[in-house]
Amino acid sequence: MKIHVREFRESDIPRLVQILTLNDQYKHPAIEGPESMKRVAMCDAAVFMIAETDKQICGFIKAVYDGSRALIHLLSVHPDYQHSGVGTALVDAVAAEFIRRGAPTVSVTATEQSVGFWEKIGFRRVPVLLMLKELK
Repeated sequence: MKIHVREFRESDIPRLVQILTLNDQYKHPAIEGPESMKRVAMCDAAVFMIAETDKQICGFIKAVYDGSRALIHLLSVHPDYQHSGVGTALVDAVAAEFIRRGAPTVSVTATEQSVGFWEKIGFRRVPVLLMLKELK
């Protein structure tokens, strides 16, 4: 299977919401929804990439590099394409972009269910806790 990684387009949004929903990752639409996706795409610090195979969107990744820290915020792969190299291709593409921008490391926000994937591709646990405050 040939995987093509490209930049996000607004026309991708419905498929990305579908993938998030299928993966039970669409719990905070204010953070992961269509308007957020548009804001991320306009942010110079952000990297927002889409994976396609046979012209079908099969996954995506959102990350940011602020000049100091590079962080992968979200990786989501359609269930039909999981365990086929799509996630790894997306992480590799983001890592290449971060290297181009001068990032010395990359971190990821991960769930307990995804830790095995991240460890398999070379990430290790660090003693931090991600916390969230909703701003109104």
